[in-house]
Amino acid sequence: MSDRPHIIAVIPARYASVRFPGKMLADLNGLPLVVRTFQNTKRCTMIDDVLVATDDERIVAAIQAAGGDAILTDPALPSGTDRIHAAILGQPGDIVVNVQGDEPLLPPELVDDTVRMLLDHPEADASTAATPATERDYTDPNVVKVACAENGRALYFSRAPIPHQREGGVPDKLALRHIGLYVYRRETLNQFCMLTPSPLEACEKLEQLRLLEDGGTMVVHVTGDAGPGGVDTAEDLERVKSLM
Repeated sequence: MSDRPHIIAVIPARYASVRFPGKMLADLNGLPLVVRTFQNTKRCTMIDDVLVATDDERIVAAIQAAGGDAILTDPALPSGTDRIHAAILGQPGDIVVNVQGDEPLLPPELVDDTVRMLLDHPEADASTAATPATERDYTDPNVVKVACAENGRALYFSRAPIPHQREGGVPDKLALRHIGLYVYRRETLNQFCMLTPSPLEACEKLEQLRLLEDGGTMVVHVTGDAGPGGVDTAEDLERVKSLM
C-alpha cells in the first residue's frame, strides 16, 4: 500500500525495573526477554520498522546481537513515552506504536488491528486496545479500566471499577480492561511530550489521561484475545516460559 503512512514500532526497555530488576535481559527460553518481544513485534504486518529505546548499553548489545536496532536514551527520562519520543528523533515514521518491552506474547494481530483502528479514524489522535474485564479485573485497582463511547472513543481510564453499575455486578460489554498498547500520530506524540502531567494523570497515575485532559481523542480496539499479559515478576517469567 504505497499511500499508507510509514509506521514504526518502538519498544521502551528500561533496565531498572522496580519489581524485577534487569528483567529485560532475563532469560526466556534461550533469549533475553526484550529480544523475544522484539522478534514478536517484527511479526506484525502493519509495521515497517521496529526499534528498541533503552537506557542501558547491555540492552543495546542484546538487540544488536539479534540483528535489531536499538537506541541509547537518557536514563533520566521520566517515562517510556518520553524515551520513545527521544528515540525517534531523526527516524522516519508518521505513526508511532508503543509496544511494552515485557510483552513477548502480545498477539501481533492485536497490534495490527490497533494500528488499523487509528488509520480508520482520521479524526483520532491515538488508538489503544482493551478486552472485556472479568469480575476480578473490574474490582482490582492494579488493573486499569477504560470507559468508551459507542463509537469506540475513550472517555476515561481509571483504576476504579468503571462504568459503575448501580444495580451491582459487572456491566456486561461495558467493563473493559485496558491493554498497555498505544498507537500515536507523530504530531500527537510530539505534542504529548511537551505537556506537563495533568491533575487526573497525577491522581490515577495513568499517563494516557494527559491526552484526554488536553482535549485529544483516543479510540479503543476491543479484542477477545489480549494474550497472557506482561512479565512483571519472576513468577510471570516462569509462566510465560511454560506457555512458550
